[in-house]
Amino acid sequence: MSQDEQPTTAGTTITAYPDGPLLVRGDFVLLTPEGHPIETRRGTVALCRCGRSASKPFCDGTHKVVGFRTG
Repeated sequence: MSQDEQPTTAGTTITAYPDGPLLVRGDFVLLTPEGHPIETRRGTVALCRCGRSASKPFCDGTHKVVGFRTG
């Protein structure tokens, strides 16, 4: 599948935004390292990639302040 193609079946998608979070959409379970579920309350969440979010594992926009770059 090329980068421009989208999956044709329902499920979970994870999109890495340039210089930003991972956006997770669909049916998923988010777990702690110990295997305990983390309540998400939504079908879409943004996960931190910069490591500086005050609400880890969720993105709080800090990547913009610290100048996080993915490439």
